[in-house]
Amino acid sequence: MASVLASNLQTLTLDAPLPLDSGKSLAEVRVAYETYGDLAADKSNAILIFHALTGDQFVAGTNPVTGKPGWWDRMVGPGLPIDTSRFQVICANIIGGCMGSTGPASPYVDGADDGQPFAMRFPVITIRDMVRAQVALLDQLGVGQLHAVVGGSMGGMLALSLAAHWPDRAARVLAIATTARHSAQNIAFHEVGRQAIMADPDWQGGDYYVAGRGPEKGLSVARMAAHITYLSEAGLTEKFGRRLQDREAKSFGFDADFQVESYLRHQGIAFTNRFDANSYLYITRAMDYFDLAEEHGGRLADAFVDARARFCVISFDTDWLYPTAESRAIVHALNAVAAPVSFVELSAPYGHDSFLLDCPALDRVVKGFIE
Repeated sequence: MASVLASNLQTLTLDAPLPLDSGKSLAEVRVAYETYGDLAADKSNAILIFHALTGDQFVAGTNPVTGKPGWWDRMVGPGLPIDTSRFQVICANIIGGCMGSTGPASPYVDGADDGQPFAMRFPVITIRDMVRAQVALLDQLGVGQLHAVVGGSMGGMLALSLAAHWPDRAARVLAIATTARHSAQNIAFHEVGRQAIMADPDWQGGDYYVAGRGPEKGLSVARMAAHITYLSEAGLTEKFGRRLQDREAKSFGFDADFQVESYLRHQGIAFTNRFDANSYLYITRAMDYFDLAEEHGGRLADAFVDARARFCVISFDTDWLYPTAESRAIVHALNAVAAPVSFVELSAPYGHDSFLLDCPALDRVVKGFIE
């Protein structure tokens, strides 16, 4: 049953311009974030949760945009594995996002201010830039060392980046269903999505905000293609098989004959109601650029030489987007520098999305590691 949480939605403007890996910087950066639970007097009980590609700061409670439960509502709350009666959870919308943090849809503030959104004038950002913004957020909130940092999928990349570049900021690092670098296959999937968006005439070179309509068809196709990678073949077969959608026989046309087609179309259309197409371009590019080994001279273990945290790495046996081999590579790198690390591969039928769905074994591991 979903938990009911009181949340504290806030937006903070960073005190100083944010330097970026590209050599550029962003001024007047706004970071939208939510907090759940109370911060201890000594500020030692804070847990930072990083969201995934299409996630946001609404990790629990009710998402005010969609009206649906937060994306990890089953994991975060009083008495849940990440227990907000003991810890304060902080979750922020990444820069480049579209839920209140500075991104392509934000007003252009660098150089000649023309009152229009950044659009494609927004600088290309990296995973490390996203973490840098949230470290600055923590600094302004007066939170030093975190009790833990937690992330799944892209959120796991952010967690690993924080551990590598800000090794004193978290006592525990929990990385779930993630990788230390984006593979050629994953870059290829992202490129299909980006090209679908940019091929939509309504994209208009990214300057679609004034027109009042964006590249909804292209973004929908991008979401459909990506969503397939989040699932497993066994899960799709069990849920849909080759069953027809609301009909007794094939139409001999190109309507959604099959249930799986109807499901993907629904996912694509629903996504366009809550996500900005340009944000999708920028965030997927940041993920594609991510390579912790490359950032540390080509050897992944060197990324964790200064690590001070305890690590827990979790993978799922049906995840073919970030398969267990990717998690093992992270564990081997941590072992090479004698960093304390626990690793578990969990069995779940849902593919990459298993960390978001009902998986009691995950609940037990998360609760044990956090506490």
